[in-house]
Amino acid sequence: MGIHDGSGVISSSSSSFCTRFWSSALRAKRLATPAEKAARDNSSHGLSRRLGIFDLILIGIGASIGAGIFVITGTVARDTGPGVTISFILAGASCVINALCYAELASRFPAVVGGAYLYTYSAFNELTAFLVFAQLMLDYHIGAASIARSLANYVITILELFPVFKENIPLWFGHGQDIGGVLSINLLAPILLVLLTIILCWGVGESSAVNSFMTVTKVVIVIFVICVGAFEVDVSNWSPFAPYGIKSIFTGATVVFFAYVGFDAVANSAEESKRPQRDLPIGIITSLIVCILLYVGVSLVITGMVPYKFIGEDAPLAEAFTSKGLKYVTVLISIGAVAGLTTTLLVGLYVQSRLYLGLGRDGLLPSIFAKVNSTHHTPVHSQVWVGVIACVLAGLFNVHVLSHILSVGTLTGYSVVSACVIAIRWRGKTCSQVSSSAWREGVICLIAVVICGFGTGVSYRYDVSLIFLIILLVIAIIASAALWFRQVYEDALGFSCPWVPFLPAICIFFNMFLFAQLHYEAWIRFVVLSVVMVGIYAIYGQYHADPNKEETIIYHRVSEEEAR
Repeated sequence: MGIHDGSGVISSSSSSFCTRFWSSALRAKRLATPAEKAARDNSSHGLSRRLGIFDLILIGIGASIGAGIFVITGTVARDTGPGVTISFILAGASCVINALCYAELASRFPAVVGGAYLYTYSAFNELTAFLVFAQLMLDYHIGAASIARSLANYVITILELFPVFKENIPLWFGHGQDIGGVLSINLLAPILLVLLTIILCWGVGESSAVNSFMTVTKVVIVIFVICVGAFEVDVSNWSPFAPYGIKSIFTGATVVFFAYVGFDAVANSAEESKRPQRDLPIGIITSLIVCILLYVGVSLVITGMVPYKFIGEDAPLAEAFTSKGLKYVTVLISIGAVAGLTTTLLVGLYVQSRLYLGLGRDGLLPSIFAKVNSTHHTPVHSQVWVGVIACVLAGLFNVHVLSHILSVGTLTGYSVVSACVIAIRWRGKTCSQVSSSAWREGVICLIAVVICGFGTGVSYRYDVSLIFLIILLVIAIIASAALWFRQVYEDALGFSCPWVPFLPAICIFFNMFLFAQLHYEAWIRFVVLSVVMVGIYAIYGQYHADPNKEETIIYHRVSEEEAR
């Protein structure tokens, strides 16, 4: 009888835990009223609103244009031919659609940091938001360490232009000295990270000034490279334009898509923007358009200067100018690469700290991450934590071996943001609530689009029958049509993403198509990290998070007055 009673207690305890877990996991944030939002904005505990529209545009460009513009254009051109220009246009068009979704949500939720995590918490639930944060954060941590090591390499390369440094700098200081394949000692990368962390802790105005200077420098260098290279173009090199067929152009688009990621950093600058409703959408869209023009210009120049078959692999653009006797341009390219990597790293560290700040406020992470320095108005604790992780990874590990599991968080975040646009439009939280049956039906349609997009990507990757591809496309179209006919959508005040739900559905489909092109280890990383984070949430998050406490209810629907 005692055993029976004991098992009953265990069963009851287990049932109680599961009930609490699901109750907590399915919580969502309430959208605050304009009065609550105004009180929050006027609080001295928030971040300092010092970013204007030009600053936001430069943050977007700084996050997207790195050393890759001098490398990726050439490496993809070898496999695509001059048609790589179309690949950049197609990938850019896809990112514009994603950016339209980000822009609408950025104008709806202007008060606080958080980006994709913030939108998911409000549109869906707490657990999904926590998982989105985890996937994004792993991308950011590994990416920051990788960029720091690349930056260290470029700095050493420039220093070695001077005879006093040439061949006198040890490997362990800048280029990295491998130990057993996994460990790789690099001292300069952590030093650079410490300097950037200090700048970010000092204040958003100071870090914005550094980002602006570096971004303007690299954009001027890229424009100069395009202009000089244009005089060396031989139009005969553009024929044939697509030597490997149309499929190679689409494959190239899936590769260069990741050259544009970073515009979401603008959305994470919401709490430090002077006029978020107006400036955030403009900053997101404008920075992306500038990046598209720069990438297209560079790809036209490099494929016009050198026949695509002879484009170099390691430093294609620099080698192209060297072959034309323009060695001074290669020095400028190295300087531009340093400026590009610096801004990309600076913005990446900035975004990470703001995400930790958001979760600290909400209770999903310890409250120390929510502290904002009263003098500099920056989240010093979060910023230092982010810097320490980056220093450890960049200083001790060969993080490049982890590059094939990157981009999972980016594609996940973009897809969820697109779904948030649809969900928030049909929920109408300030009006009438959507019925539970209609909500479930809408979510099922979104899941169908996700599965079809991933299935189409896998089919394309492994050359499955065309009939199967057509079936998946038809199912995705039917699901999107169901979203339109079976749901009622409210008009968005402020910036409005056009053609909802079809445009966001296209975003989700294409992002999942790209997800299927990633290395299979990236899929494993997605599953393993999700399971681990569910465990962390079950142990800590569900007991400490409170989306209804006063200091976390700082997200609001834009009023008509603010929209103007």
